[in-house]
Amino acid sequence: MSTNISDYSPHPSGTDNFSVIVVIPGYNEAATIAEVVRGVQPYAKPLVVDDGSADDTAGEAESAGAHVVRLSPNRGYEGALDAGVTEAARLGADAVVTFDADGQFDPKDLEAVIRPIAEDKADLVLGQREKPARFGEALFNFYSKARFGIDDFLCGLKGFRIDMYERHGRFDVGFSINTELAMFSVLNGARVKTVPVLIRSRESGPSRFGSGFRANRKLFRALRHAICMDFRHAFKSTIRT
Repeated sequence: MSTNISDYSPHPSGTDNFSVIVVIPGYNEAATIAEVVRGVQPYAKPLVVDDGSADDTAGEAESAGAHVVRLSPNRGYEGALDAGVTEAARLGADAVVTFDADGQFDPKDLEAVIRPIAEDKADLVLGQREKPARFGEALFNFYSKARFGIDDFLCGLKGFRIDMYERHGRFDVGFSINTELAMFSVLNGARVKTVPVLIRSRESGPSRFGSGFRANRKLFRALRHAICMDFRHAFKSTIRT
Protein backbone atom coordinates (compact mmCIF):
# COMPACT_ATOMS: atom_id res chain seq x y z
CA MET A 1 0.00 0.00 0.00
CA SER A 2 1.32 3.46 -0.88
CA THR A 3 2.27 5.90 1.84
CA ASN A 4 -0.25 8.69 2.38
CA ILE A 5 1.85 11.61 1.30
CA SER A 6 -0.27 14.11 3.23
CA ASP A 7 1.02 12.52 6.45
CA TYR A 8 4.58 13.56 5.66
CA SER A 9 5.38 17.25 5.20
CA PRO A 10 9.03 18.25 5.70
CA HIS A 11 10.04 21.65 4.31
CA PRO A 12 13.25 23.66 4.08
CA SER A 13 13.51 26.24 6.82
CA GLY A 14 11.08 29.12 6.32
CA THR A 15 8.86 27.40 3.73
CA ASP A 16 6.40 25.60 6.02
CA ASN A 17 3.28 26.65 4.11
CA PHE A 18 4.57 25.56 0.73
CA SER A 19 4.05 21.96 -0.44
CA VAL A 20 6.84 20.46 -2.55
CA ILE A 21 6.83 16.96 -4.02
CA VAL A 22 9.95 15.40 -5.50
CA VAL A 23 9.06 13.12 -8.43
CA ILE A 24 11.52 10.25 -8.90
CA PRO A 25 11.03 8.04 -11.98
CA GLY A 26 12.50 4.59 -11.39
CA TYR A 27 13.03 1.65 -13.71
CA ASN A 28 14.78 -1.36 -12.13
CA GLU A 29 16.37 0.85 -9.47
CA ALA A 30 15.79 -1.40 -6.44
CA ALA A 31 19.47 -1.19 -5.52
CA THR A 32 19.43 2.59 -5.03
CA ILE A 33 15.85 3.81 -4.65
CA ALA A 34 15.52 3.43 -0.87
CA GLU A 35 18.68 5.46 -0.26
CA VAL A 36 17.48 8.13 -2.70
CA VAL A 37 14.08 8.34 -0.98
CA ARG A 38 15.67 8.68 2.45
CA GLY A 39 17.96 11.40 1.12
CA VAL A 40 15.01 13.38 -0.26
CA GLN A 41 12.83 13.16 2.87
CA PRO A 42 14.48 15.96 4.89
CA TYR A 43 13.75 18.42 2.08
CA ALA A 44 10.42 17.48 0.49
CA LYS A 45 7.86 14.72 -0.07
CA PRO A 46 9.21 11.83 -2.20
CA LEU A 47 6.97 10.37 -4.91
CA VAL A 48 8.43 7.43 -6.83
CA VAL A 49 7.06 6.32 -10.19
CA ASP A 50 7.84 2.64 -10.72
CA ASP A 51 7.97 2.49 -14.51
CA GLY A 52 7.11 -1.18 -15.03
CA SER A 53 10.20 -2.45 -13.23
CA ALA A 54 11.07 -6.15 -13.22
CA ASP A 55 12.68 -5.82 -9.78
CA ASP A 56 11.30 -4.57 -6.44
CA THR A 57 11.76 -0.86 -7.07
CA ALA A 58 8.22 -0.13 -5.84
CA GLY A 59 8.55 -2.20 -2.67
CA GLU A 60 11.90 -0.68 -1.74
CA ALA A 61 10.54 2.83 -2.31
CA GLU A 62 7.43 2.20 -0.21
CA SER A 63 9.47 0.67 2.61
CA ALA A 64 11.64 3.78 2.67
CA GLY A 65 8.55 6.01 2.99
CA ALA A 66 7.75 7.17 -0.54
CA HIS A 67 4.36 7.50 -2.13
CA VAL A 68 4.51 5.16 -5.13
CA VAL A 69 2.78 5.22 -8.50
CA ARG A 70 3.02 1.94 -10.43
CA LEU A 71 2.99 1.95 -14.23
CA SER A 72 2.49 -1.02 -16.53
CA PRO A 73 3.72 -1.33 -19.17
CA ASN A 74 6.87 0.78 -19.13
CA ARG A 75 6.24 4.33 -20.45
CA GLY A 76 9.81 5.59 -20.62
CA TYR A 77 11.41 8.40 -18.63
CA GLU A 78 9.17 11.26 -19.78
CA GLY A 79 6.03 9.13 -19.52
CA ALA A 80 6.96 8.28 -15.94
CA LEU A 81 7.67 11.93 -15.17
CA ASP A 82 4.34 12.93 -16.64
CA ALA A 83 2.49 10.38 -14.51
CA GLY A 84 4.38 11.50 -11.42
CA VAL A 85 3.74 15.21 -11.89
CA THR A 86 0.07 14.54 -12.63
CA GLU A 87 -0.14 12.67 -9.32
CA ALA A 88 1.74 15.45 -7.51
CA ALA A 89 -0.78 17.98 -8.84
CA ARG A 90 -3.66 15.75 -7.69
CA LEU A 91 -2.11 15.60 -4.22
CA GLY A 92 -2.01 19.39 -4.01
CA ALA A 93 1.66 20.18 -4.59
CA ASP A 94 2.57 23.85 -4.98
CA ALA A 95 5.80 22.88 -6.71
CA VAL A 96 7.50 19.80 -8.12
CA VAL A 97 11.16 18.85 -8.35
CA THR A 98 12.32 16.12 -10.72
CA PHE A 99 15.06 13.88 -9.36
CA ASP A 100 16.77 10.73 -10.65
CA ALA A 101 16.60 7.34 -8.95
CA ASP A 102 20.13 6.19 -9.73
CA GLY A 103 21.97 8.03 -6.94
CA GLN A 104 23.76 10.53 -9.18
CA PHE A 105 22.16 13.63 -7.65
CA ASP A 106 23.06 14.81 -4.17
CA PRO A 107 19.89 15.40 -2.11
CA LYS A 108 21.66 18.29 -0.39
CA ASP A 109 21.18 20.28 -3.60
CA LEU A 110 17.40 20.12 -3.20
CA GLU A 111 17.19 23.08 -0.84
CA ALA A 112 18.91 25.38 -3.36
CA VAL A 113 16.38 24.25 -5.99
CA ILE A 114 13.31 24.50 -3.76
CA ARG A 115 13.97 27.72 -1.88
CA PRO A 116 13.70 30.27 -4.74
CA ILE A 117 10.34 28.80 -5.77
CA ALA A 118 9.01 28.56 -2.21
CA GLU A 119 10.03 32.17 -1.55
CA ASP A 120 8.31 33.29 -4.80
CA LYS A 121 11.57 34.41 -6.38
CA ALA A 122 11.45 31.94 -9.29
CA ASP A 123 8.94 29.90 -11.26
CA LEU A 124 11.54 27.51 -12.65
CA VAL A 125 14.89 26.43 -11.22
CA LEU A 126 17.32 24.52 -13.42
CA GLY A 127 20.15 22.46 -11.99
CA GLN A 128 23.46 23.11 -13.75
CA ARG A 129 26.06 20.38 -14.05
CA GLU A 130 29.75 21.18 -14.26
CA LYS A 131 30.07 19.68 -17.74
CA PRO A 132 27.93 17.80 -20.30
CA ALA A 133 28.17 14.03 -20.39
CA ARG A 134 27.78 13.66 -24.17
CA PHE A 135 28.43 15.52 -27.41
CA GLY A 136 24.69 15.92 -27.99
CA GLU A 137 24.33 17.63 -24.62
CA ALA A 138 27.23 19.97 -25.40
CA LEU A 139 25.53 20.94 -28.66
CA PHE A 140 22.19 21.54 -26.93
CA ASN A 141 23.97 23.60 -24.26
CA PHE A 142 25.63 25.75 -26.95
CA TYR A 143 22.19 26.57 -28.35
CA SER A 144 20.57 27.25 -24.96
CA LYS A 145 23.48 29.43 -23.84
CA ALA A 146 23.40 31.48 -27.04
CA ARG A 147 19.61 31.78 -27.07
CA PHE A 148 18.68 32.08 -23.38
CA GLY A 149 21.91 32.44 -21.42
CA ILE A 150 21.33 29.04 -19.79
CA ASP A 151 24.31 26.70 -19.72
CA ASP A 152 22.51 23.42 -19.00
CA PHE A 153 18.90 22.93 -20.06
CA LEU A 154 19.10 19.13 -19.86
CA CYS A 155 19.93 18.40 -16.23
CA GLY A 156 17.30 16.09 -14.73
CA LEU A 157 17.22 18.08 -11.48
CA LYS A 158 14.61 20.77 -12.14
CA GLY A 159 12.08 22.54 -9.95
CA PHE A 160 8.96 24.35 -11.09
CA ARG A 161 5.73 25.80 -9.80
CA ILE A 162 2.85 23.42 -10.47
CA ASP A 163 0.96 26.10 -12.39
CA MET A 164 3.67 26.00 -15.07
CA TYR A 165 2.83 22.34 -15.64
CA GLU A 166 -0.91 22.98 -15.49
CA ARG A 167 -0.60 25.69 -18.15
CA HIS A 168 1.43 23.49 -20.49
CA GLY A 169 -0.16 20.16 -19.66
CA ARG A 170 2.54 17.54 -20.19
CA PHE A 171 6.19 16.61 -20.55
CA ASP A 172 7.69 16.01 -23.97
CA VAL A 173 6.79 12.32 -24.15
CA GLY A 174 8.84 10.77 -26.95
CA PHE A 175 11.65 13.32 -27.05
CA SER A 176 13.88 11.66 -24.44
CA ILE A 177 14.80 14.72 -22.34
CA ASN A 178 12.40 16.64 -20.12
CA THR A 179 13.08 19.95 -21.84
CA GLU A 180 9.68 20.88 -23.25
CA LEU A 181 8.16 22.13 -20.00
CA ALA A 182 11.31 24.14 -19.24
CA MET A 183 11.35 25.57 -22.77
CA PHE A 184 7.63 26.44 -22.57
CA SER A 185 8.21 28.19 -19.23
CA VAL A 186 11.17 30.22 -20.47
CA LEU A 187 9.43 31.26 -23.69
CA ASN A 188 6.36 32.36 -21.73
CA GLY A 189 8.18 34.67 -19.36
CA ALA A 190 8.83 32.44 -16.35
CA ARG A 191 11.23 33.73 -13.74
CA VAL A 192 14.19 31.38 -14.11
CA LYS A 193 17.02 30.70 -11.71
CA THR A 194 19.97 28.36 -12.23
CA VAL A 195 21.87 26.61 -9.44
CA PRO A 196 24.99 24.41 -9.60
CA VAL A 197 24.42 20.74 -8.74
CA LEU A 198 26.80 17.91 -7.96
CA ILE A 199 26.80 14.79 -10.13
CA ARG A 200 28.06 11.61 -8.46
CA SER A 201 29.04 8.31 -10.06
CA ARG A 202 26.03 6.26 -11.14
CA GLU A 203 25.38 3.50 -8.60
CA SER A 204 23.21 1.14 -10.67
CA GLY A 205 22.82 -0.05 -14.28
CA PRO A 206 23.30 1.84 -17.54
CA SER A 207 22.01 5.37 -18.09
CA ARG A 208 18.38 5.70 -19.18
CA PHE A 209 19.67 7.53 -22.27
CA GLY A 210 21.97 4.74 -23.39
CA SER A 211 25.38 5.56 -24.78
CA GLY A 212 27.19 6.51 -27.96
CA PHE A 213 25.20 7.05 -31.15
CA ARG A 214 21.85 6.03 -29.63
CA ALA A 215 22.10 8.58 -26.81
CA ASN A 216 23.27 11.38 -29.09
CA ARG A 217 20.47 10.65 -31.56
CA LYS A 218 17.92 11.21 -28.77
CA LEU A 219 19.65 14.43 -27.82
CA PHE A 220 19.66 15.67 -31.41
CA ARG A 221 15.91 15.00 -31.60
CA ALA A 222 15.40 16.94 -28.36
CA LEU A 223 17.43 19.86 -29.75
CA ARG A 224 15.41 19.84 -32.99
CA HIS A 225 12.18 19.84 -30.98
CA ALA A 226 13.38 22.73 -28.79
CA ILE A 227 14.39 24.82 -31.80
CA CYS A 228 11.01 24.17 -33.42
CA MET A 229 9.25 25.32 -30.23
CA ASP A 230 11.41 28.44 -30.20
CA PHE A 231 10.62 29.31 -33.83
CA ARG A 232 6.88 28.65 -33.39
CA HIS A 233 6.77 30.93 -30.38
CA ALA A 234 8.69 33.66 -32.19
CA PHE A 235 6.37 33.39 -35.19
CA LYS A 236 3.24 33.63 -33.03
CA SER A 237 4.69 36.63 -31.19
CA THR A 238 5.38 38.35 -34.50
CA ILE A 239 1.79 37.77 -35.64
CA ARG A 240 0.38 39.15 -32.38
CA THR A 241 2.41 42.32 -32.71
